[in-house]
Amino acid sequence: MQRRPKIGLALGSGGARGFAHIGVLKTLVEEQIPIDFIAGSSMGALVATMYGTGHTVETMETFAKLFKRKDYIDFTVSKQGLIAGKKIETLIRMLAKNGYLEALDPPVCVVATDLNAGERVILKSGDVARAVRASMSIPGIFVPVMMNGRLLVDGGVVERVPVSVVRDMGADVVIAVDVSFFRSTLSSPSVYEILMQTMDIMGRELARGQIHLGDIHIRPILKHSAPLDFSQTSQLIEQGAEACRAELPMIKALLKEWR
Repeated sequence: MQRRPKIGLALGSGGARGFAHIGVLKTLVEEQIPIDFIAGSSMGALVATMYGTGHTVETMETFAKLFKRKDYIDFTVSKQGLIAGKKIETLIRMLAKNGYLEALDPPVCVVATDLNAGERVILKSGDVARAVRASMSIPGIFVPVMMNGRLLVDGGVVERVPVSVVRDMGADVVIAVDVSFFRSTLSSPSVYEILMQTMDIMGRELARGQIHLGDIHIRPILKHSAPLDFSQTSQLIEQGAEACRAELPMIKALLKEWR
């Protein structure tokens, strides 16, 4: 007989705001709440795979605080995007220890979007770095990734918080972490800001029909910050930890009452 529910984490997209996921993991680990499955979109995919690779939360926190724009910015002359993405893929490959998705523990699924088919792609096997690079490919910003014959872009285009994915992995209880923040005023926006706002609008509309599938909803982001602004990492991690702590009574009650 299964003595406890299988717990799944659905880590959403949101650029640099996704470092709040590390804070959520930190609280869950401190409280000895087991994590059986993780699914991630975009930055959620990066955090999910780093944890699945075996990095401790402390190591992930240290890496996040050291992360700078120069670590991923490699501008290119391409009609497909402004950033080539080779630097970030190399960095992810190093952090993932050249690993493969099927070897991660706990199991991790990475969500991307097939640009041609217009459908969700769930990556369960293959090169971690390539999968995460695909999931993080913000349309118009990063050059898309060709993988397994598919042209892939950011997973947040089709499923900002991949609740249904982690549910299908076998989770009985799903903790959904949404790191989006919708800004209602834009004054003289740049092309970049317009793209990011468009992604946030799409994500908000998608989430209305998806996130209710989760059992616990955590929303750590309290104010707007740019998705590619990595100057507030410490605050974001702490916000994630605090938001998760606020939900601990509900999480523990669900685990206690589960049959």
